[in-house]
Amino acid sequence: MNKTVLNPPSLPKPSGYAHGVLVEGGRVLFLAGQTGTGPTGNIASPGDLVAQFSQALFNLKVVIEAAGGVMTDTVKLTIFVTDKRAYRANLKPLGEAYRSFFGRYYPAVTLVEVKGLFDDEALVEIEGTAVIGPPP
Repeated sequence: MNKTVLNPPSLPKPSGYAHGVLVEGGRVLFLAGQTGTGPTGNIASPGDLVAQFSQALFNLKVVIEAAGGVMTDTVKLTIFVTDKRAYRANLKPLGEAYRSFFGRYYPAVTLVEVKGLFDDEALVEIEGTAVIGPPP
């Protein structure tokens, strides 16, 4: 599988995301939106955006690994937040949480502020797409 991150010089330099990811080969995995839901089925950290963000990424990781992949197989993420200002106010700890899962790899990312999520205690939900190499 070949994966090429595309950041054309005619666009502003991205920070924390890529403008595009071109993939040739591999298996496509569509990732359902994950919230900060823990193993009990409840939001693990009510009121804590960073902890919920980290739990949502962990949940994505579990699905990706179940398909035989790794987090850097992710090519697209959409992050839904209920409070864009809170997200911006927590960029540093959110970035630290992100890098604990992805390192310095950045897929194409979209951030969307929404009025609410299915679980009223959820502050963030993350969905994505991964392209995983052929099975060994």
